[in-house]
Amino acid sequence: MKQLKRLGTGIGWRPEIAEAVERMPGIDWVEAVAENVCPGHLPESLLRLRERGVTVVPHGVSLGLGGADRPDASQLVALAERAEALGSPLVTEHIAFVRAGGPLTASPLLEAGHLLPVPRTRDALDVLCENIRIAQDALPVPLAVENIAALISWPGEEMTEGQFLYDLVDRTGVRLLIDVANLHTNHVNRGEDPAKALDELPVEAIAYVHVAGGFERDGVWHDSHAHPVPRPVLDILADLASRVSPPGVLLERDENFPDPGELERELGAIRETLEKAGAGVTVTRGAAPAGRSGTDGPFPEAGEAGSARGAAPAGRSGTDGPFPEAGEAGSGTDAPAGDATNPAPGETGARQRLALAQAALLSALVAGTPVPEGFDRVRLGVQARALAAKRADVVAKVAAELPAILGAGYRPAFLAYAQGHPMTGGYRRDALDFAEQLLLAGRPEDAETRSRLRDWWLERSGPAPLSRRPTARLARATRRVLLRR
Repeated sequence: MKQLKRLGTGIGWRPEIAEAVERMPGIDWVEAVAENVCPGHLPESLLRLRERGVTVVPHGVSLGLGGADRPDASQLVALAERAEALGSPLVTEHIAFVRAGGPLTASPLLEAGHLLPVPRTRDALDVLCENIRIAQDALPVPLAVENIAALISWPGEEMTEGQFLYDLVDRTGVRLLIDVANLHTNHVNRGEDPAKALDELPVEAIAYVHVAGGFERDGVWHDSHAHPVPRPVLDILADLASRVSPPGVLLERDENFPDPGELERELGAIRETLEKAGAGVTVTRGAAPAGRSGTDGPFPEAGEAGSARGAAPAGRSGTDGPFPEAGEAGSGTDAPAGDATNPAPGETGARQRLALAQAALLSALVAGTPVPEGFDRVRLGVQARALAAKRADVVAKVAAELPAILGAGYRPAFLAYAQGHPMTGGYRRDALDFAEQLLLAGRPEDAETRSRLRDWWLERSGPAPLSRRPTARLARATRRVLLRR
């Protein structure tokens, strides 16, 4: 595995704090949400940071590498374009699924609008490995994937988080983005020991680390990225830094931005934690998960390429080592690799089984269908309400006119709408569909407000590519006539 550039200390770049980030001392790098960056029109702030030598890493949130479908080719192209436009040394995404349904399940495609956990099963691992190989082949720079926070646990899981990530790295050579705040979240919500997860992780594969804040309510930890970093998260960072010196550490903040001085103090606490924990640190190899051969560990130091490799996990050939470069999808794996058009043997069955499981879960969360067997009904209710609340918040951002028009009635109206209308086409489409449903129901009751909402919808609902199906064209035309009235 090639040695990645050491990144240093960074902060998540967001438009709301762009100017403050530019003025902060000691910022070595920033991370920008990939979907919010247009390669042909990069924000001036990012360009100025690049000119100063500050590294910019695009961080994807919508690829859904843990989903049953293969990664969308157009999304991979877009991610590659952002990496090249920003001159980034790597790109990152999440070990999560964000949509379900579609052809594999012969059911409507549903969007979560959120990162949902992948079951730690062999089927899910097989699909995730193949999806990551496809992504690695399409990207011009290395890929790192992030562990996510979760409110819910899948029944019948076959591996711990550390075991799952160990095997993922072993089979694909992918790098890891370890979010210590997410380890804390999973400790509170799922009873998982962060120290055990770190014991099992291939720490030499870490590309960088996320640190973020959250809050606890009724025994549930919410990974909000809108609150200060708590001491337990810094303690997990210290534990990690005592095992390995991470190439980079980044503070995430997405909402409820404090004054720049508070962000600088949080960055200072992160630096102090790293310095205290990392004094004289040498790389501590992650212990091989139970049942695997790992005397020396199969993970070479970054930059060792092919020398002094440890023993491969039991049942795997380690002749060439477990870390293929991007594009060498088949080296060090159990089975022949597939690609976007030719799945590996047995892969289709794994995809279909995973697709059905994920569709059943997501439908219960966003469409009110029965809770799948084995899931905690109370915890699923918490997750469903959190998803609806996030939809309301994001729609209010992408269509800021809606809360301005509807005032205090926006949020309750949207949450009521969300209960019976799953998101199927992204947040902008969601905003239009919400307004349309209100208008068709003769709401809001105030005529002036309803007129303003109708004008907004008519202005933004077209022009759009028209369906070739006559029934769809007729339905669209009928809706527009009704709404104009």
